[in-house]
Amino acid sequence: MDFTHHVVNHHAVMKPSLLILIHLSDASRANIEAVFDVVYVPDTGQHDAAIAAHGETIRAVLTNGTIGLSAAAIDRMPQLELVSALGAGYENLAVDHARARGIVLVNGAGTNDHCVADHAFALLLAVVRDVPQLDQATRMGVWRDTLPLQSSVSHKRLGIVGLGNIGEKVARRGAGFDMEIGYHNRQPCEGSPLRYFDSVQALAQWCDLLVVATPGGAGTRHLIDASVLEALGPQGFLVNVSRGSVVDTAALARALTSGTIAGAGLDVYEGEPQPPEALLTLRNVVLTPHVGGRSPEAITASVENFLGNVKRHFAGEPVLTPI
Repeated sequence: MDFTHHVVNHHAVMKPSLLILIHLSDASRANIEAVFDVVYVPDTGQHDAAIAAHGETIRAVLTNGTIGLSAAAIDRMPQLELVSALGAGYENLAVDHARARGIVLVNGAGTNDHCVADHAFALLLAVVRDVPQLDQATRMGVWRDTLPLQSSVSHKRLGIVGLGNIGEKVARRGAGFDMEIGYHNRQPCEGSPLRYFDSVQALAQWCDLLVVATPGGAGTRHLIDASVLEALGPQGFLVNVSRGSVVDTAALARALTSGTIAGAGLDVYEGEPQPPEALLTLRNVVLTPHVGGRSPEAITASVENFLGNVKRHFAGEPVLTPI
């Protein structure tokens, strides 16, 4: 009797406790549960209660950039030693606070870049070629002669805000459309043949199609504002696959309504998961519910990356994708 009890306890000690704060598929969870004792709390409304109940024993947390992990939450987990964002973004993670406590921080850099870049182009093509509206018209029996002509995408000027892993892949796709490509970063990228613009305004003024692929967080909040949209102009289109906070939604609604810009494709918006009220009635905007980084391939890669990081960490080795 005593012996079995001992074995069970010993086994429990072997698997570190992991708090998961995001929604995962059953398959992803099963892969993770092979390695961890999992406390799974996909409902944000229950995060505080879960941390109150299990905080003492938690050694790792899996979250994402949008949900993040606050300094207060970190302080309620005395044994916490690793925090992971599943995707690339980590804007709501209390990074400095975690570092001060010696907590290892990792993200999913590189796991879904192709997927996000694909989606950026899906939105770009959909809004420039008016795909959703044409689909509706066709179903209603409307023939092309009564519909307005839509611009080509090839040979246009493509502006990329944030030439990181994703921005670079957007640029490669743009090259396939024979586009002229320019970008804005805080500093020019060494060795990049692409045209650099030192302000978002200047880039917007130059380009026809502006794709936003910059990290979220305080530093980029409302980077795309009324003045940038004004510079993009009445033939210009905006696509945002980064974070909702980067675009001033109210300014965008005004620009789309008044013809200041031609259209927009958004995978992200302020106030997620609520859809952006001000944009819902506009016909020149295409909306998707923050799925740019989500595909079976991308999710599998990000879960594998997470497991690779934690296995290395708990074996005392350096992690693969540190923040």
